[in-house]
Amino acid sequence: MTTSPAHPASTPPAPPVPLAALLARRDLGLRLLAGPGDVPLHWVHTSEMADPYPYLLGGELLMTAGVQLTDPARYVERVVEAGAAALAFGVTPVYDTVPAELVEACERRGLPLLEVPPRTPFTAVARAVWRLMAEARLRELRRVTEAQQSLATAAARPAPVPAVLGALAARLGGRAVLLAPDGTESAAAGREVPPEASRALRELAGVLGPRPGAPASASGESGGLRLAAYALGSGDGPTLGVATDRRDPGDHTITGVAVVLLSLLTAPHRGADAAVRDGALVRLLLGASPAEAAADLDPGPWTVVHARGGDGTPFAAADLAASLGTALVASGTGAEALGEAGAARVSGAAPASVRLLLPASSPVTARPGWLLGVSAPAGAGDLSAADRQAARALRRAEATRRPLVRHRPGGLASLVDPDEAAAHARTLLAPLNEPLRETLRAWLSLHGSWDRTAVALDVHRNTVRQRITRCATLLDRDLDDPDVRTELWFALRAP
Repeated sequence: MTTSPAHPASTPPAPPVPLAALLARRDLGLRLLAGPGDVPLHWVHTSEMADPYPYLLGGELLMTAGVQLTDPARYVERVVEAGAAALAFGVTPVYDTVPAELVEACERRGLPLLEVPPRTPFTAVARAVWRLMAEARLRELRRVTEAQQSLATAAARPAPVPAVLGALAARLGGRAVLLAPDGTESAAAGREVPPEASRALRELAGVLGPRPGAPASASGESGGLRLAAYALGSGDGPTLGVATDRRDPGDHTITGVAVVLLSLLTAPHRGADAAVRDGALVRLLLGASPAEAAADLDPGPWTVVHARGGDGTPFAAADLAASLGTALVASGTGAEALGEAGAARVSGAAPASVRLLLPASSPVTARPGWLLGVSAPAGAGDLSAADRQAARALRRAEATRRPLVRHRPGGLASLVDPDEAAAHARTLLAPLNEPLRETLRAWLSLHGSWDRTAVALDVHRNTVRQRITRCATLLDRDLDDPDVRTELWFALRAP
């Protein structure tokens, strides 16, 4: 058995494309001259170097016209040593046919060799690969989203731990087991695996633990199966073990969701109050309104935190939650309310979007690699308003590039009757739709800066100008007037 981190950094940002799918494209006219036709392609690279080895990362479809091909056998040897997945040779203008020595060398080394006809430019092959990768990426995103939904649904069932294990095993097409600290199986789901694979899983679980320097996850192989073990909670409790025939890129994220749910469900010393509270969280994740779950939550006060960042791994959100001292964490921020179901985004190293709920007495400090927006303390029945506060604070953090921004309550606005302020705001802002209101709010909060508003809203600065001009026209107000800006700002902040 070999052991390695459970989520290798070399995983590409999109699922690989089978070579057979590229060969099936009739418009390209590619022919397989040597080697297997079922290898995965991770990306495309074109090179006319005599020795392309230093410029390859592994997994590529290497394309060449053989401009400096002098020793086919040595060339193929170097391509194989670099880990390239396949070689595509373009005929003309250098060669009229693929050299026989190159075909023989690829056949000996088991390297797939493709003939690219003269009518097919290399860019067309590259474009076809990227298009196939985009389609595979979309399928993987859908698979991961469906898996997350099924895991969340399983966590709300009467026997949540076996249900989550069963959902995980079904989605991965393998076996999922919960290993006690002594290595015995306390629960399992999915197909049976050979005894040697079970022993290897227990060995992997033994690598993990709460001791200093111990990893939180580990992976290996045994009996032709891919194995992985994940510490739950603080690492001194049970361990999740997974055995599958293959490991797709999205499997890490799916398993990461199961790890978070199982850590929550198997947390030690869970009293009745904690169980009720966590049940309320699951209902929030499944789309219940905060008001429906407020009765089961501690009355608070609570603090809502919106965060964006992380290292791109499936466990970034869980690590942030642990550092802030809370198990109440959900994926997804922005305009979503805390009670809406948020599917985790899977986008390679893209920043994670996370929402957290923690007691107001718990301190919230900046965390490396994260931007945080923090709400004012709120009761369980006011979580929707606190969620919006945290979302606005996060937008300010992104616009100002500050690691942590807190909602600022009170001020002059608190001296106005809330009902009268809300009624005035509805009348004043009635001509504006929500996108225009959001743009105006961001623009005013950033002191009329076009560029910073564009960054905060992730739109072009000309779009900001057009929307603000439209706001001025619909409101029939001079937005350069400080009195007008002040009135609009208070209106936009009205409850």
